[in-house]
Amino acid sequence: MAGGGGGGETTSTDITLEYTPTWIVAAVCSVIVLISLIFERLLHRAGKVLKKKNQKPLFDALQKIKEELMLLGFISLLLTVFQSTITKICVKESVMHHFLPCKRDTLASSTKHLAADFFTGVLGGGRRLLAGGGGGSDHCAKKGKVPLLSVEAVHQLHIFIFALAVTHVLLSAITAVLGLTQINNWKPWEQKIQQEIATANGDPDAPQAIRQVEQFRFIQERFKGFGRGGGLYGWVHSFFKQFYASLTLEDYTTMRLGFINKHCPTNPKFNFYKYMLRALEADFKKVVGISWYLWAFVMLFLLLNVNGWHVYFYISWVPLVILLIVGAKLEHIIVELAHEVAEKHAAVEGDLLVTPSDDFFWFHRPKIVLVLIHFILFQNAFEIAYFFWILSTYGFNSCIMGKKLFLIPRLVTSVLTQLFCSYSTLPLYAIVSHMGNSFKRAIFDEHVQAGLVGWAQNAKRNKGKVPKAGATTSTGNGGGIQMRGVHRDAAAEQGTATLIASPSPSPQY
Repeated sequence: MAGGGGGGETTSTDITLEYTPTWIVAAVCSVIVLISLIFERLLHRAGKVLKKKNQKPLFDALQKIKEELMLLGFISLLLTVFQSTITKICVKESVMHHFLPCKRDTLASSTKHLAADFFTGVLGGGRRLLAGGGGGSDHCAKKGKVPLLSVEAVHQLHIFIFALAVTHVLLSAITAVLGLTQINNWKPWEQKIQQEIATANGDPDAPQAIRQVEQFRFIQERFKGFGRGGGLYGWVHSFFKQFYASLTLEDYTTMRLGFINKHCPTNPKFNFYKYMLRALEADFKKVVGISWYLWAFVMLFLLLNVNGWHVYFYISWVPLVILLIVGAKLEHIIVELAHEVAEKHAAVEGDLLVTPSDDFFWFHRPKIVLVLIHFILFQNAFEIAYFFWILSTYGFNSCIMGKKLFLIPRLVTSVLTQLFCSYSTLPLYAIVSHMGNSFKRAIFDEHVQAGLVGWAQNAKRNKGKVPKAGATTSTGNGGGIQMRGVHRDAAAEQGTATLIASPSPSPQY
């Protein structure tokens, strides 16, 4: 580092904090702290608004975002603290000739783009202050070797991780907003059903009319003939169905009735639309996070991004392909629901009833669909973040950007994936994911959830103990609540009649 005396001339880029005017240090720190405080206050304010509106799932998602930002800050801290150590790890120069994203003859032409780089111009001085300039390079040169990573490379990696995390959070939020906008189109359907139930007259136990299965529009649209639902024809129809009218009023009505008949048959007024929204908001908390296997995918891509392999082009198609497969699977589940009824019954009494089951999902696990959607959104965010990172760091004509012939399809694919996931796949998941054997905890109101969780925790603590006569079951948070009360509250608030013995469904012939 410069500034210690000697005969060398000190340049502006070699000045350390010892010889930097105090007003500059104070001004720069003040701006950084001010921006950080404003951002923290905005997050805090958003949390208060969500809590005030009783949006606990979205509040939990906001907390998850804070956790990701904290992880990002910790990664940044590690890169900053160990930057000097990393740059002093020396290797033979021959090691640096393999697995290169650019040919070595293009190295000189690529570095000239760094002169106009925003991050280098703004943050370069701070980076040299922390790393001590090119100390790592000089250290290795004395040994006849080269640094494992240069100061510039560590800094660029730092910026990439930051860009990836921020892009993933923003695109996940945009996807959720656009998806909820599409799902809001179903709200009139729920209101129409509720009005029909409220204005219905007559004895509910009176025998209902018997209708042929083929007379139901749901069967007409989804049933493709005996034995054809699970075959190639059924899959091809499901694949193209996701592009137009992916969900109709008859689909919503039939799946809503199937869910209520299986989980809360004693409450036909159960608001399935609100339950579906609460469940989707809870799933958003999982989608906005970055799991370990997603980071592992990033590391794999960085490893395989070798010049001439064009991995960046082929990998851009992965989220779109998986997205189309997931969309076709969700549509095919609706087809299977229709075929199960149409192939077993010639006529039904009353409304058409489908039977939700985990057997319709891959490996009998509905959660796999959410994992795939999570991967799709992250990989698409990775593609977009990687493009803008390369653009801002190395320039449009950089060798690492790849061939221009591959560039436009990559961008178009990313945009299409983002829009299609928001307007088709995510709304389909929001309703079809409930066609399994179980329901989600969002079926309960918040106070009912707290009561059940407290009761379960108290029961676990008291396992093996003999309760005294007349003792009531405590929730563990100071409020006494009996399971009978939980049954009554759940049925009254949300119609969760799975806790109560239910009558048998209407007969099907």
